[in-house]
Amino acid sequence: MILGAHISIAGGVSNAPLRAKRIGCETMQIFTKNQLQWKIPKLKEIEIKKFKENLKKTGIIPGTVHSSYLVNLASPNDEILIRSINDLSRDLERAESLGIPYLVFHPGAHRGKGEEYALERIVQSINEVFQKSSARKTMLLLETTAGEGTNIGYKFEQIEYIIQHVKNHKRVGVCIDTCHIFAAGYDIRNEESYNNTIKIVERTVGISKVRAFHLNDSRRELGSRMDRHAEIGKGLIGIKGFELLVNDPKFKDVPGILEVPGGEEGYRRNLELLKSLRKLHP
Repeated sequence: MILGAHISIAGGVSNAPLRAKRIGCETMQIFTKNQLQWKIPKLKEIEIKKFKENLKKTGIIPGTVHSSYLVNLASPNDEILIRSINDLSRDLERAESLGIPYLVFHPGAHRGKGEEYALERIVQSINEVFQKSSARKTMLLLETTAGEGTNIGYKFEQIEYIIQHVKNHKRVGVCIDTCHIFAAGYDIRNEESYNNTIKIVERTVGISKVRAFHLNDSRRELGSRMDRHAEIGKGLIGIKGFELLVNDPKFKDVPGILEVPGGEEGYRRNLELLKSLRKLHP
């Protein structure tokens, strides 16, 4: 697995590869703008050029962009839905302009309208995102969720349904968050449970659709449906699950992105740990 972390874009996106290199990343995830605002400022050509130059200079492999936390493609509120579709379509363009292959987003929450309603709404919305966006290469990755509240995406079957029913399904994949799937009830703590979970992934979305991981331990128990990240080995998943994952040959070339507490030092510490686990299986 190619290891990295979510990196700040303070001072401009072009600074992100330099930060990523300093803390030991091989790849990275970024926001392209403020994740808590609908405002979409233009990415300046000089920033795009410097970003690509710094990628080349550092050797950081382009990983993922994470969408705004405001995006909800299952929203029953038409104004929120329109804003979400516009935001995601523009973020696809921004990711593609930076040469980043994947845009990760949370599928959405139905706010009481029901899961069947949400699944259809998300499929329709993704179709509109692709229709609206000028991006032609960058893929959308549905992030697995813990299933808090009315969030969709806590079952691999839900992700499978969305991918299968989107018109341009070749440009839709999945980002598996380890904390989220554990909270949703998928165990990966030992070899047997890990293999059982991966078999479910194979049977539903398919291994080829797994294009990224978010590597997070969990502060809450298996099946809690609570999204609470912990540093690797300091939560209830434990070291063994991550050792199995980062050494799984099926995911050798897949980005694994840390989103753990502790800031840059936390990332540095957790990257060193994950790399040590990977070295156990040369």
